[in-house]
Amino acid sequence: MYTVHIPDGFLSTPVWVSLDAAAAPAVAWMSRRAQRGFDQAQAPLLGVMGAFVFAAQMVNFPVGAGTTGHLLGGALLAMTLGPVSASVVMTGILAIQALVFQDGGLLALGANVVNMAVLGVLAGYLPYALWGGTRWRKVSIFAGGALSVLVSAVLALSELLFSGVRMPASVLSVSLVLFLVSAVLEGAITLAVLESLERLQPRLVRQPEAGGSRAVGVVAVVAVLLASVGVLFASSAPDAIQQITHQSAAGTGTWLSKSGAGLAGIALIYGACLAIGRVASRNRSA
Repeated sequence: MYTVHIPDGFLSTPVWVSLDAAAAPAVAWMSRRAQRGFDQAQAPLLGVMGAFVFAAQMVNFPVGAGTTGHLLGGALLAMTLGPVSASVVMTGILAIQALVFQDGGLLALGANVVNMAVLGVLAGYLPYALWGGTRWRKVSIFAGGALSVLVSAVLALSELLFSGVRMPASVLSVSLVLFLVSAVLEGAITLAVLESLERLQPRLVRQPEAGGSRAVGVVAVVAVLLASVGVLFASSAPDAIQQITHQSAAGTGTWLSKSGAGLAGIALIYGACLAIGRVASRNRSA
């Protein structure tokens, strides 16, 4: 919840260059792996889940100490799409946020991809992979959501510290506590969303290629509502990284402009995910 997008200007050159260099082959490998087991029937779910996470990330709300947070969604994507497809979708979300909406830096894109789309997604999927088929399934879903936030947050804080960003002990301690609170909220929301999806389509999470149009349609409607109406209730207070780096919160605008940007964003994400799905399906067939 407590967002971990790193803006430009705070990572040292060696740090952002190294992470950019690491992100490119990691995403390329994930993309190749995603193609192996991809089914064309999964493409709509890929699109609506990407749009849902993008829309949910727009809705910031207070988490304490004058800061805000939002759903990260890495674990949610991993459990509905599989970890490699989730990594590719999250990379697309982060890229569009940085390139089109200036949310997260361009030079820091590699760091954000490594933190949230690669390691954050894999960490979020790990408890589910280990215990998702046991009586501890609900615990594993909750733990996956929480772990994805904690891993992404610790990585972002470490990269800022390595880059020489000064963080007084008091600020660092408060940040870690709030990240922990956010991890708990992420786990609870991830569990609630997954259980809701399985009530709509019982085999959706276990066999995403069997996902029905009903679940896809409901998720699409929720994504549109979050992007168009949810922004009315979004907090304008700074998020975690903005607090640490002394950045101001995103500029305020009219509801119409925020809603228009949100709807354009989910359309871009949905289109990008559908394109990824078609390419994956075509390459698999070839």
